[in-house]
Amino acid sequence: MKIAIVGCGAVGSYYGGLLARAGQEVHFLLRTDFEVVRRNGVQIRSPKGDFNVRPKCAKESHQIGQSDLVIVAIKTTANERFRELLPPLVGPQTTILTLQNGLGNEESLAELFATEQIMGGLCFVCLNRIAPGVVVHMDHGMVVLGEYQGWPEPRTHDIASAFRNAGIACKVSLNLAQAHWEKLVWNIPFNGLGVASAVGYEAVAGGETGTSKTELRSCLTTDKLLDNRKWEALVRELMLEVISAANALGFRLETSLAEKQIERTRTMGAYKASTLVDFERGQNLELESLFLEPLRRAKDIGVKVNRLERLCKILGGLQEDNKIKNG
Repeated sequence: MKIAIVGCGAVGSYYGGLLARAGQEVHFLLRTDFEVVRRNGVQIRSPKGDFNVRPKCAKESHQIGQSDLVIVAIKTTANERFRELLPPLVGPQTTILTLQNGLGNEESLAELFATEQIMGGLCFVCLNRIAPGVVVHMDHGMVVLGEYQGWPEPRTHDIASAFRNAGIACKVSLNLAQAHWEKLVWNIPFNGLGVASAVGYEAVAGGETGTSKTELRSCLTTDKLLDNRKWEALVRELMLEVISAANALGFRLETSLAEKQIERTRTMGAYKASTLVDFERGQNLELESLFLEPLRRAKDIGVKVNRLERLCKILGGLQEDNKIKNG
């Protein structure tokens, strides 16, 4: 396949790098990292083995042209760029696969392209981009693929096979919407509390208010959230709220999923979830897709998600502080 990677941060570089190493024709659409990746390729450091690949590099979408598969891995805060970045890459037979966080990304793509061209994927992986063209893979790596609307197609399984042939553990979901909520069971507490921990436990739990930057503390990695009894309790409460909302929406998530996710996370060590990395870099947080849209959907059907609602307020305040701090 001719594959275009749009968004060559940690996720795009890692999975794009594995596909390129397996012999696929992979094109990276790059901006700030263009010269480094063109010169040095992509370096992946992983407990499964380090490697370097040299994908084809482009600064503009039209330099790549129509592709068989477009993998969208940009931050959801940049979704307004779909209209600019994607059309030169997409032909009538192109499949568009978003590997982005949260809810609403497939719907945004469906405003521009045919529904039957759109797929979604969820990445259960611990990654950090530590320098231009350099990604550290720490743990996990499973990708769950599904059709935006409808049952899996032959092309769904073909793409899953290409991922597996590249050494990527991959499953096909019969229900992509449910899979999104299953991923949110992890994403909301660990991405959210990792950042919100900057204001301290009492503020997050409800005992204090305010997010003044003069009060900020060191943010907590996943291991520290789980090593502290109070923070672990908040993680679990948020997970159960997400599961409750998902089930009220008609999905089928077992409450035991919370404990499974917590135990999987213990193997990750001192992992900084992507929202925490964005916060520390002074970048916009993926508030809309990861937190606000799930909150809206829960409240629309009358589900009480008090922990999530408070978390959203704290994260919104911290993002505003970050904007002021960084001009």
